[in-house]
Amino acid sequence: MELTIGPNQFFWQADIWREFNRNMAADAPVDRMVLGELVCSKRLPFYQNHIPEAVEQVQASGKAVSLTSLALVTLKRERNLTADLGEMGIEVEINDLTALAHIPKGAAFSVGPLVNVYNEGTLAWLAKKGATRVCLPPELPLGSVASLAKAGADLGMIIEVWGYGRLPLAISGRCYHARLHNRTKDNCQFVCGEDVDGLLVDTLDDQPIFAMNGVQTLSSTCANAALQIDILRDAGVTALRLSPHSGNFLAVCQGFRDLLDGRIDAVGLNAALLSEAPGGAFSDGFLTGKTGADWSGAA
Repeated sequence: MELTIGPNQFFWQADIWREFNRNMAADAPVDRMVLGELVCSKRLPFYQNHIPEAVEQVQASGKAVSLTSLALVTLKRERNLTADLGEMGIEVEINDLTALAHIPKGAAFSVGPLVNVYNEGTLAWLAKKGATRVCLPPELPLGSVASLAKAGADLGMIIEVWGYGRLPLAISGRCYHARLHNRTKDNCQFVCGEDVDGLLVDTLDDQPIFAMNGVQTLSSTCANAALQIDILRDAGVTALRLSPHSGNFLAVCQGFRDLLDGRIDAVGLNAALLSEAPGGAFSDGFLTGKTGADWSGAA
């Protein structure tokens, strides 16, 4: 089973972004990395000049590399940025179907977890368009994952599942971070950068429920599919996605590689990673439970 490092969902300073990708390219035991801006185009100018360097580092390490599209394209400037992706000669991971208009005819592409691939018909349609890999939406239960993995195998597609990290739940045209600090979206002053793994949101009963990340809503817990690896592998899933967060992310990558290779069990991995997990709690409820926040390892 392959491992993919997904695009960073958060707004990190350029030097931190650059160092993170350099270290992951050099040392992380993964097969693929996805680079670029997924959430907010306003963040991109801070580090976009470093993307070609990061691409070269990933390729030099022998890993595959893709460039993500934005999750929500609303402005002419963002349409132009999306069009530029298709001209860079690197595989594009689309997270908004409008990006398909900018993929060169005949070029292969991948599909990220923010595209609603919920059934075999959608999977077949994307395959006809040139998709060779799909990371399924993280809210799918195991039964649906198994059905789509089988359909993907028949189509010759790689089917990837969200393996670790705060789950992307929604994208809005409004910026939650800016509103919280009494700023407009156009004058946000990049306040989302103060919360490097997102800002936890509690209910009125002081229970964590979400994390906000600029215009994005994330899960409060850190999704973790470690306890479901054997089921996912038997279902035909061929790749896991690990979503970056601050701290020792290299340990996350190494831990999942050790798990897949049989050098550690899921219980041992979970114990090692819990202290640095965003939100301080794990979940795998979309795969197995009644709610997304459920955790099958709670017992």
